[in-house]
Amino acid sequence: MNTMREGFIPTALGTAVTAAGYAMKQNRGSNKMIANTIFGFGLAHVVLGVIDLVEHRR
Repeated sequence: MNTMREGFIPTALGTAVTAAGYAMKQNRGSNKMIANTIFGFGLAHVVLGVIDLVEHRR
């Protein structure tokens, strides 16, 4: 029996990627365009995962 809700994995993955992008943005030596891309990619996953979590509530 699967107890993990749909949307949890994209939300967790997005949170980790967003944190990595944020850390890259704080580092002066990193490429800002790549850091912003990773940050945005992570935020998109968080939003899509939350939509799935809300949509598939029981």
